[in-house]
Amino acid sequence: MTTTARHGEVTSGAHATPSLSTGWAVGLPLLRIGLVAVASVITWAVVQLIEPGIAFPPPSLLASLAMLPVNLICLFLLARLLKRAGSSIRELLGFDRRRLVTDLLQGLLWVLVLYLPFAGTIMLVTWLQHGDQMFVRMQTVFFDPAAVPTLNPVAWTILGILTVLTFAPVNAPTEELVYRGIGQGVLARRIPTALAVLSSAVLFGLQHVWYAATPDAVLPLACAFVVWGAGSGLIYLRQRRLMPIVFAHGLVDLVFTLPALAIPFFLANGG
Repeated sequence: MTTTARHGEVTSGAHATPSLSTGWAVGLPLLRIGLVAVASVITWAVVQLIEPGIAFPPPSLLASLAMLPVNLICLFLLARLLKRAGSSIRELLGFDRRRLVTDLLQGLLWVLVLYLPFAGTIMLVTWLQHGDQMFVRMQTVFFDPAAVPTLNPVAWTILGILTVLTFAPVNAPTEELVYRGIGQGVLARRIPTALAVLSSAVLFGLQHVWYAATPDAVLPLACAFVVWGAGSGLIYLRQRRLMPIVFAHGLVDLVFTLPALAIPFFLANGG
């Protein structure tokens, strides 16, 4: 059901797509990719000052923490763009306190639905790269010890806590707003829906290239996140709300960052 909305906003069911140009639908995701690249390079450069010779890119813990300013910049731009279009971040997310438990439960379901093809894509691409040596190579493809600086347990503890507290709660809604809410949502009003979903998913995959620990990890991660992005885009089309996908995305980000809290214990025991 479509109704007429205020200030040029088009509302479809429970989902509202703001009236923005195609340039923003592509430009905002591209700007985010550029910001992620800059944050990664700056983080690596700072680590070099502390411990020269550390490999690029920086370890995932530091890369995740470096996403905080990127996410804040994106949220600031989103708030301004949506306000100008007569909408808001809350409205685009489809945030409703009465539906939070339902959204969370659906998010748990979508984690299971999305993770299987995501993990399968990583394994398939890694197998195509390394054949029967896939499982042996996976031990080094997605982790580079040469990129981990030598910090004391206290420093790692502080960094770990900051990462857990800031990454999942801020990164998940920001990425879904940028890639699904604006990228896919606005493009779908101007080009075929399937192409809008795919375009947003490809941009989403390109962003995660900057998280690849080694050159061999670039292709598996890019392909896997394109698959995740396409799956999330299809779910968004079905539900017309971002909140369930935000919960799914946030749960994965949380699981990804929680192990950072264990690093001090490994260090204290000679790990």
